[in-house]
Amino acid sequence: MKSKFNLSRRSFLVTITTVAFLIKACQSQSQTDTNKPENNQVNDNSISLYGAGATFPTFLYLRWFKEYNQKNSNIQISYQPIGSAAGIQQFISNTVDFGASEITLTADELAQVSQGTIMVPTTAGSIAIIYNLPGVKSGLKLSRQILPDIFLGKITKWNDSKIAALNPGMPLPNSPITVIYRSDGSGTTAAFTTHLSAISSEWKEKVGSGLNVSWPTGVAIKDNAGISAQIQQAEGTIGYVEYAFAKQLNLATVALENKAGQFVEPNYESTAKALATIKLSEDLTGSVADPEGANSYPIITYSWLLVYKRYDDPQKAKALKKVIQWGLTEGQKFAPDLGYVPLPQEVVDKATAALSFT
Repeated sequence: MKSKFNLSRRSFLVTITTVAFLIKACQSQSQTDTNKPENNQVNDNSISLYGAGATFPTFLYLRWFKEYNQKNSNIQISYQPIGSAAGIQQFISNTVDFGASEITLTADELAQVSQGTIMVPTTAGSIAIIYNLPGVKSGLKLSRQILPDIFLGKITKWNDSKIAALNPGMPLPNSPITVIYRSDGSGTTAAFTTHLSAISSEWKEKVGSGLNVSWPTGVAIKDNAGISAQIQQAEGTIGYVEYAFAKQLNLATVALENKAGQFVEPNYESTAKALATIKLSEDLTGSVADPEGANSYPIITYSWLLVYKRYDDPQKAKALKKVIQWGLTEGQKFAPDLGYVPLPQEVVDKATAALSFT
């Protein structure tokens, strides 16, 4: 498979640079640290907070932390989008002040955190299926049978009769389909594979769902930015990313068949319709693998910040609480333009009430 996937190193690096520039534009100079500061008290009036985890909320979190720092220059917040799996591990290992993930911690993982854990929903969005086909703009239709069959490696050509029948008149090439998937432990992968398991018994039995799965076909690429860049550069590719990446880079997105049999593209309205079907539990966790509703986009998820119930430094705890409270209220206004959906007021109220750490 890899032998068929030839890329110009120079042109690929240019694309990667484009993605990096978009992410960097959301960052402040203070967010470039790659390691947790040994002394979080920069001076008597300054506090540094370090977080790591999900790439899904990258654009929103970096915007939040930049905006908050501009209003509160004594609070420096560094966030490293390294993937949900790595973020969870760093949180459990107590090498960060907060983590981030699209899946919530299991009972076994919670038991490993001696300081206690609060999982705070902060934003929500959808997983877009993106592709690169010359002459085929957004809106390629894929059914609930075709989507898993492509990622299972059963449908291997773009002009396969099943795809062509759904998309009459589209210039589908007689060329191989190259699947691109996440190489790192990913909440985006967990949401996508959970949906595939919900709509395909074969996928559920052969592959299943999770932060990491054994993919039947394809090329592995690290994080949402990497997949976006790879697909933007290479013709004939298909993969999955958080919708914000597709929106920021103007990537072609698939119209997926939802549970009601309607073909829906990811956007603000279709994602909001689907998210309304998720009812969070008392501990603010929850998901829907295959949402109801004629206008609902079928692959959605919340994203959570992972914070400790107890911090050794009360000033750090106070600062982090204020940052999160700001993100849950004022920070929500940045979500739509970046490709996310603001939290419902009920969720904001419950999340704010949950911020009881000290």
